[in-house]
Amino acid sequence: MYSLNYKHLRYFWAVARHGNLTRASIELYLTPQTVSTQIRDLENGLGVELFSRKGRRLELSDIGRVVYRYADEIFNIGQEIQDVVRGLPGHPLSIVIGVVDVVPKLIAHRLIEPALQMKEPVRVICREGKTNRLLAELAIHNLDVVLSDAPIPPAVKIHAYNHLLGESKVTFMASDRLAYNCRKDFPKSMNGTPILFPAEGTTLRDTLEQWFETLKIRPTIVGEFEDSALLKAFGQEGFGIFAVPSVIQDEVARQYSVTPIGVAEGIVERFYAISLERKIRNPAVEAVCIAAKSDLFS
Repeated sequence: MYSLNYKHLRYFWAVARHGNLTRASIELYLTPQTVSTQIRDLENGLGVELFSRKGRRLELSDIGRVVYRYADEIFNIGQEIQDVVRGLPGHPLSIVIGVVDVVPKLIAHRLIEPALQMKEPVRVICREGKTNRLLAELAIHNLDVVLSDAPIPPAVKIHAYNHLLGESKVTFMASDRLAYNCRKDFPKSMNGTPILFPAEGTTLRDTLEQWFETLKIRPTIVGEFEDSALLKAFGQEGFGIFAVPSVIQDEVARQYSVTPIGVAEGIVERFYAISLERKIRNPAVEAVCIAAKSDLFS
């Protein structure tokens, strides 16, 4: 049975950080040939290829990125041990969060904020993107958690878990003039009214279309947006009404100078933390989940 050689792992870690064998060799005070040979020994021992060559650069393979992340954690912890022994403050806990791009920025901010309020220092790294791309990154351990407005799609084959953070009703909002006109006989007053919609294929878009169809209301779609902040900016300028989770309607009203019109009865938006763990162990991710349930969505 292969026993992991941590010296070889450190050489791999150095090359992965530099993306270049020569620069890593200078840092390690070894010849490139020596480093190359010992990384090959590591690959043979693990039974995988950790690098692929792109011109003069070495790029990590998919499994190489997984090994690098573990190596990075191992050697950072080793540095912390030395710092603690010397009486220096340790390195902050790191959390890499993927945020699905349709999740409102104010919701994402409120969800992530508790991680930065922990007693021990935390470094938060946020990456925004489409659901499928972020789940692919989660699967290879490049992310600790994904914050989403929907559970894992059935078509995505990933062994991960949905953790429901909470749910919220949906409120329609608009500039003062539009809001004044739409409040009368709401929601029928929205018939023919300009509306700003989330992009097609998003959970909220599908839900809103079904809701309007059920009520036989036909608003006029004047804009469709992937970015929720851009959608609100156009709403602020009076181009149309738009929907937001009710839990942030007061913040949206203050930040964008818009007014609530009414609540879409029957519509509920849900938000999830998706992780590879059934029971969350990362303290920062745990803080996010606990605060969401006890504060934001309480």
